[in-house]
Amino acid sequence: MDKFDDKADGLKKLPGLQAVNAQDVEFEEALKDFRASIHAWSDAAYNRPRTLAQEVTHRSWRLAAGWASGCVLVAGSVSGGLFERQHRAELARFAAAQHEVHRQKELRDQLAREVDEEDLLAKVDSDVSRQVPSAMEPLAQMMAEDETK
Repeated sequence: MDKFDDKADGLKKLPGLQAVNAQDVEFEEALKDFRASIHAWSDAAYNRPRTLAQEVTHRSWRLAAGWASGCVLVAGSVSGGLFERQHRAELARFAAAQHEVHRQKELRDQLAREVDEEDLLAKVDSDVSRQVPSAMEPLAQMMAEDETK
């Protein structure tokens, strides 16, 4: 209507246009009432008491309990792993010690066999180095006496 200001006065005088103006006024009143009710509703929503603080405290306890449980679980897992590692290390040391004892015993047995073999070889050597076998020794002595006479 701004473009047609000179014709606007003529249009306002038309009877159909007055009915449209009345509807515009009625529509504006409805919008004003709607705006007022929205403002009243938002003021009531902003001013109502909040219960969020209680929920946060419950959630914070749950959150703290969850973190504490998680920390206990992690600490238990880590300590269990360290205990298992220590236990395996002790078992390995024990097995190494047992292996060393077994090896020492085998060495002693082998040395004892070598000593027995050396004794046997010395006896065989002494038996072989005799000029006369031990069964014939009394005879050999008699003959040696005869030669000296």
